[in-house]
Parts: sequence; structure tokens; C-alpha cells
Amino acid sequence: MSDAELTPRRRLLVLAICCMSLLIVSLDTTALNVALPDIRADLGASVSGLQWVIDAYTLVLAALLMLSGSTADRLGRRRVFRWGLALFVVGSLLCSLAPGLGWLVAARAVQAVGGSMLNPVAMSIITNTFTEPRERARAIGVWGGVVGISMAAGPILGGLLVDASGWQAIFWVNVPVGLAALVLTTLFVPESRAPRARRVDPVGQLLVIVLLGSLTYGIIESPHSGFASPLVLGCLTAALVALLALLVYESRRAEPLIDPRFFRSVPFAGATATAVCAFAALGGFLFVTSLFLQDIRGMNALHAGLCMLPMALMTLFCAPLSGRLVGSRGPRLPLLAAGAGMTAAGVLLAGTASADVPLWVLFAGYVLFGIGFGLVNAPITNTAVSGMPRAQAGVAAAVASTSRQVGSSLGVAVIGAVMASATVTGGGATGSFVADQRMAWWIVAGCGLAVLVLGALTTGRRARATAERAARNLGDEGHAAPAAPRQSEVAPR
Repeated sequence: MSDAELTPRRRLLVLAICCMSLLIVSLDTTALNVALPDIRADLGASVSGLQWVIDAYTLVLAALLMLSGSTADRLGRRRVFRWGLALFVVGSLLCSLAPGLGWLVAARAVQAVGGSMLNPVAMSIITNTFTEPRERARAIGVWGGVVGISMAAGPILGGLLVDASGWQAIFWVNVPVGLAALVLTTLFVPESRAPRARRVDPVGQLLVIVLLGSLTYGIIESPHSGFASPLVLGCLTAALVALLALLVYESRRAEPLIDPRFFRSVPFAGATATAVCAFAALGGFLFVTSLFLQDIRGMNALHAGLCMLPMALMTLFCAPLSGRLVGSRGPRLPLLAAGAGMTAAGVLLAGTASADVPLWVLFAGYVLFGIGFGLVNAPITNTAVSGMPRAQAGVAAAVASTSRQVGSSLGVAVIGAVMASATVTGGGATGSFVADQRMAWWIVAGCGLAVLVLGALTTGRRARATAERAARNLGDEGHAAPAAPRQSEVAPR
């Protein structure tokens, strides 16, 4: 059965199966942040060690997402999606059995290899299943709502599991959900592939790995080695050389890993930059909040998870609302509101940072951040795939997903580096922790401001014209994914 022949009920089932993959990946991330203090105590990890527990996953994920997207376009999206589910389950089992920090970091990398085959491929399946613009925007809104569900359930579920069975249990829950998704995918998701997918680009893939790995390693290790140390300077130099080589090599390749012509579309380039900034804010938010609530405020994992609930509930509420707004009015309004919400949250939490800040102030900041983050996902995804050739939907969706993971990695790396001088085991360095926390919140505010500015600059009429020209230049007229409706095209209510 082709995508065009799918019944509405079958399309909704495909959407539900794809959302299951997003759920286990997002739950794993949000629940794991709550468990960081327990992992540190159990495995004797430093702050930089905790950063690697998070970033080993996001870095490998970011490095392989585009390869997975193009591979799925070529070999079959359902096939690659099933491989991803199987690897993610295996990686989760290995994480739960890790006897030390190094083993856990390595197992997280295995998880990431599987995860790289899930979300971008699932997004590509959704894009090719829901072809009508408003229907696709609503489906993406549901997709974003799953992020909200995972953020609402993740900290609480993580806290319950950690308090009941230890941090290892966080990885156990991935196994039954992943196996169920694997069976359902085999039974109900139709196979699809691009009419003409790109060839493998091993040189480009290697340059991406060197760029992301060396940049993140240099940032994470800078508090210990010093910014002017040969190690850090060498890492940053390697990242710069890899970036320049990537730009030169990809521009000369007939079928590059990342088609530079995509970025001639201002909305697409803006969505990529917005994803980096928004998810850098999220990664930093979860990292610093978990350490603050448990190390400074003395909460257990469950109570810390409950304190994050206001942010998670607002994300859950605003994500589908954002999808409807994108479908009816375009991406501009939700992007501006998202940037304003995240900026306000960062400013509030930075201005009130102290060891005994009232809980209602924390909750107010968490609500503002949840509103902002809940609104930002749908316009990012919709803008990334709208107007791009459907034949390359896997690559376009993978670029958006890669930007999210790069942002998350950089957020944890940068804010973790800021917090590294305030390693707290029982509140003995509270003053230092609070000072560094204030700087972390200003970084979050800066990320929110960047989202606001990008939303204003990349969603106007001239920006949309560049998207239309980019689609024509890609040589696939008549096969581009329909763009979200402009406000002037929306029928009055």
C-alpha cells in the first residue's frame, strides 16, 4: 500500500508508531537528567563526566543523523527505522548494565547510533504520509506534543525509577516500548524511499564527526585544562579546519552529505540556527536545574522531577497549539512568542538566582521557559521541510534534527563548563554554584533572544521568496513539500 492509498485511520496509526520512537528517545533524555546526581554518586563521576554521559549520546546522534536520513531515503525508511529501534533497545540494555562511567559513556554512544535512525527517519515517514499542508502541520504539532509528554513524564518517571531501583532503571523502560514499536512498524508502516537518493559521502561524514567531536571536547575540557592550553586550542583548531574543509569539499561534490543549496533558503537556514539556539537553552536548562534542585536545595530525584513539572506541562500544552498556529498562520507568531518566553525565563532566573530563591519564583521561570520551548518545535520542523523537495525529505528532516542535537550538545558543554568550577557534593560550595548558575541563566536568556531575532528575520515575505528560489534551484519542481500557508492565504473565520 502506497502512502497516497493509506486511509486516514492508517495514517494516524503510522503517526502513533513514529511518535513512540520519539517518546522513548525523549523520555530517556529528560529522565536521565534527573538521575545525574545519583550517577555521580554511584560511579564517582565529575561534572565533566556527567557532561559526557549526556553529550556522548547527542554528539554521536548529531554526527550520524544526516547519514541516517540519506540512507533511509536510499534503502527504505521503514527498514532503517527498524534497525534504529533494535539498536536503541540493545544500547539501553548495555547502559543499564554499565559497571563504570567509561562503560556508560560507550553504551550511550551505541544508543545514539540507533537513535540516529529513529527521529529523522520517522519525521521523513510523517512528511511523506501527510502531504496536505495543514494536515502535516497538525501531525507535526502532535509530534511536538509528544516532546511535551516526555518532558512532563520524564522527570517524574525518572525520579520514581531512581528512588525505587536506581538510575539503571531509566534505561530498562526503553526495552518494552522499543520492542513494541518494532513489532508495530513491521506490521503497519509502509515502506518508502526516495526516487533517487544521494550516494554515501564518507569524507563529509568524517569531517562532521571531527567538527562536532573536537569542538565539544574542547569546551568540556576547558575548565580543567584552561582555555589557552594546547589541548583546548588544538581541539578548537581541529574544529575550525574541519568546518572550512567541509564547506569547500561539500560545495564541489555532486551529491554532498549536506546540500549547500538548502541554506540559500532563508527560512531553512533560520530554522537550523533556531534549533541550535532553542535546544542549547533546553540542554543547559535541564542540566543546571537538576544539579541545583538536588545539590543545593537537597531534594531527592522524585521531588526534583516534580519541581520541573510546570515547565513540562506548559510544553505539553503549547506544542500542539503551536502546530495549529503554524498550520493556520505560518511560523512567525509562534517563533516570536517562543523567543520571548525563553528570554523572559532566563532573565527572571538569572536575576533571582540564590540558594533560597522562593519556589514560586522558580515555577514562574519554569512556566515561561515551558511556554517558549513548547512553541518553538513545530515551526522549526515545518520550516525545515516546507518547500524542500520531497525526494530529499529524509536529508532535510535530518538537518533539522542534527541542529537540535548540536544545540543540546553545545548547551550542556558550555553551561556544564560554566558550572564545572562549582562541583557540589553537599552544599559546601553553594556560593560558587549560585554565581555560576546565574551566568548559566544569562546564557539561556541569550539563546532565547537569538530565537526571537531569528524568528523576526527569517519569516517575512522576502525570506519566503528565497525558499521558493532554493526549491527551484534544487531541480525538483513539482515535487517539493508544500509550505505552510501564509497568513494572507488563510480563510477568515
